[in-house]
Amino acid sequence: MMKARVKLTFPQNLIKEPVLFSMSKQFNVMPNIRRARITETVGEMVLELEGEEDDLGKGIAFLKEKGIEVEMVEGDVIE
Repeated sequence: MMKARVKLTFPQNLIKEPVLFSMSKQFNVMPNIRRARITETVGEMVLELEGEEDDLGKGIAFLKEKGIEVEMVEGDVIE
C-alpha cells in the first residue's frame, strides 16, 4: 500500500457531488481528510490517499477528469 497527500480544489458545480465516494468505490482508494474548507462557492481539501500505486494513479486521474484541480503536497500539513 502507498500513500499520497494531495490538495484538491473543487469547482463550484462539484461541491455537493459525492466525488470522493465515487473515487473510493471505483478505484479502491481510501481517502483520509486532513483539512477542508467548503463554502457555497469554493471547496478545498487536503487528503491523504491510500491504496495500491496503480489504483492511486487511476483515482487521481479520475478526479482531474471530473474537473478537480489536484496538487501533490509534500511535507507536513497544518492540521
